[in-house]
Amino acid sequence: MAPAFLTRFPGRRWICAAATAASAITCGRRTGSTFAVVSRFPHDTSAYTQGLLYSGGVLFESTGLYGHSQVRRVELTTGRVLASVSLPADHFGEGLALLGERLYQLTWKEQVGYVYDATTLARVDSFTYHGQGWGLTTDGSSLIMSDGSATLRFLDPGSFRVRREITVRDRGSPLLWINELEYVRGELFANIYQSDWVVRIDPGTGQVREWLDLARLLPARERTPGTDVLNGIAYDQDTGNLLVTGKRWPAIFELHLQRPPGDGTPQ
Repeated sequence: MAPAFLTRFPGRRWICAAATAASAITCGRRTGSTFAVVSRFPHDTSAYTQGLLYSGGVLFESTGLYGHSQVRRVELTTGRVLASVSLPADHFGEGLALLGERLYQLTWKEQVGYVYDATTLARVDSFTYHGQGWGLTTDGSSLIMSDGSATLRFLDPGSFRVRREITVRDRGSPLLWINELEYVRGELFANIYQSDWVVRIDPGTGQVREWLDLARLLPARERTPGTDVLNGIAYDQDTGNLLVTGKRWPAIFELHLQRPPGDGTPQ
């Protein structure tokens, strides 16, 4: 039987383009990393989380759904929304990135992105792109964008032109449904949509380095009919820990990754 998350899309069975029934769940190499839950923080269960980032002690969140999409500045320890700005009702918010003093937000099918002042959340610019917008992050030079396929685009943050593209591959097979992105010390972390998996990606080659299983992060007793999938990765540079949540989840979890000796990747 195929894993549950692979059967949620009729006609879209596999997240690995060349996966077989036997290999779909293990198409990635897991190197043995584990994680410890360091802290738990409250999260607004009305927030359909699309993008998450943490900078200077402030949590920024992009939420989706038509008529409910926002960019928010949130107090991490309490979950209180400190400030927010809404998108037009016919725009579906997606990934979010912070570069310099500006926030960049994608939309799903509208092929337009918005730029905000990170302090005031005032909208200062917009840009267009081809295809769908899913996840967004930055390596400090380019905006890195996913669109649900195996392709990641590196955009110039001034002109928004595509500088380069990479295809994310795992054991030679393109990896589909790449969603929320976070750049962490020279690596890309990505949610795989409709699953409880996060992958670590080499941003130079697109090669998947590891799969992280977060299936047990939110206890079953806390899931309701409104609780949706895992989505949202932020990085705390001060602690080196990740902040992870999901769409309409009641909590954000702070995770400390414990990688195996000899992993050879940034710690």
